Amino acid sequence: MSELAIEGITIEDTFAEAFGMRATRLIVTAASRAWVRHAASSVTGFATSVIACGCEAGVERELAPRETPDGRPGVSILIFAMSAKELQKQIERRAGQCVLTCPTTAAYGGIPAEAAREWLALGSRLRYFGDGYQISKLIDGTRYWRIPVMDGEFVCEEKVGLVKSIGGGNFLILARDPPAALAAAERAVAAMRRVHGIILPFPGGVVRSGSKVGSKYKALLASTNDAYCPTLVGLTRSKLPRDVGAVLEIVIDGLDADSIRLGMRDGIQAACARGREAGVLAISAGNYGGKLGPHHFHLKEVLA
Repeated sequence: MSELAIEGITIEDTFAEAFGMRATRLIVTAASRAWVRHAASSVTGFATSVIACGCEAGVERELAPRETPDGRPGVSILIFAMSAKELQKQIERRAGQCVLTCPTTAAYGGIPAEAAREWLALGSRLRYFGDGYQISKLIDGTRYWRIPVMDGEFVCEEKVGLVKSIGGGNFLILARDPPAALAAAERAVAAMRRVHGIILPFPGGVVRSGSKVGSKYKALLASTNDAYCPTLVGLTRSKLPRDVGAVLEIVIDGLDADSIRLGMRDGIQAACARGREAGVLAISAGNYGGKLGPHHFHLKEVLA
């Protein structure tokens, strides 16, 4: 395949390697936009990587009142884990500690019944907090639980759907210096936030501590991706040209491959939009030679 460039920026002939996960969508609503954001921030906290957090979570998008089950401001949250068992544990803990506790909130499932491969317990577990005073109601075939709390009731759907999903889509921004890399990453994130079906689980959507599998220290599952660390050029088998002074990574989790492709395409195009003179020199991606996961997102195919 011939060399590809956008605005003078080289697109390397490589691919992002991703792997299978399990995911659910949680719809949280509240009396105001401010309080739904408080709940969302708490639910998605400490959820950047399954390496240490147990799950990867983020806000998919904010919802207008007309889009939510109860006609209030809402937010769509995607939560990803490596197994259904771990995902069950994560949604129960996060909903119980971060949504149930937040004033005026309610929680609903966001995966359509026809798309769900299996079901995870939500309200059927959280109801016990009601200490016997909880009651349930069946509406149009869906069961909800009403749990008494000190500002009224917490309404929660009994179960949420689980779907197969993909984690670890990514691309790397190779730039002349840290300010140029960060500006490009911020443009990319802004564009990718408009794509439904994906989340960018790291802080602000950006990763500076890209990792490789394994370490010289046996206790670590992952360690710094030294091949892309500018300060290690000359000390390791670097993949960086001499003029690269900073690299930032954007990691994407998605409900399906098409959503990840769309997110990668929009993000790469936005990162490159101001051209090489703005300091972005190349776009690459992280992979392990195809040994980590079965989902391969070739940059040139994504952009074709």
